[in-house]
Amino acid sequence: MRSDRLDRTDEVPATARGPVTPRPLVDCEAASRTFGTGTHAVVAVHSATCEVWQGDRMAVMGASGSGKSTLMHLLAGLDQPSSGTVSWPGLGVTADELGGSVAMVFQGASLMPPLTALENVAMPRLLAGVSDSQARVSAAAALDSLDIGALADRLPEELSGGQAQRVCVARAIAGGPRLILADEPTGQLDSVAANHVVDVLIHAADLIDAGLVVATHDPRVATRLMTRWSMRDGILTPQQTPARRPSGRSRP
Repeated sequence: MRSDRLDRTDEVPATARGPVTPRPLVDCEAASRTFGTGTHAVVAVHSATCEVWQGDRMAVMGASGSGKSTLMHLLAGLDQPSSGTVSWPGLGVTADELGGSVAMVFQGASLMPPLTALENVAMPRLLAGVSDSQARVSAAAALDSLDIGALADRLPEELSGGQAQRVCVARAIAGGPRLILADEPTGQLDSVAANHVVDVLIHAADLIDAGLVVATHDPRVATRLMTRWSMRDGILTPQQTPARRPSGRSRP
């Protein structure tokens, strides 16, 4: 299921593409990330091997400092592995070409104080070269799709923590990404607001038929998602995987 109101300029009719073999949106092959050198080297991620497919709803659970954020940055193409590989076969692009195909939601709301909610949501579209009018239409559609259109004209200082984080989710989906990565999106919220944000993330991923990965230290958040991984001392291990997966390798 997807909303035609949200920009999906990469859509090509299946009849024009011909038969397509399903491929994971992102594929990690023994990906490691080391910071520093010599005796000062710190391995944040140790040989992580995983796949994320369209429609996946996944949690990466671990304490602060376990390597979750580093892994999420690798999945998003914001950082490069020191060894191993991260690729995006289902997106058909390289790290330099990801653009709006992958969106991240961070722990802090990270909204720009002088801009309204609508303007904050529209900003990434403007930076991507979309016209002002089209960016505003996409932003308004994203806010409406998450039932927060009434917040469009509010400044960040006029929003609660939960409302601000929901605006950030709207900003992430405005361009119709294929993969949504959320790094501790509920870390600064109370339990009620956190539950609302998880609802919004799942609804947003369902709305645009995207894969969703949420990094969290909260078991209540992790249990809301179908697949759960754990991370400790930079090592990624599966806790639960779905009984059915798309065609391809079945891995954590």
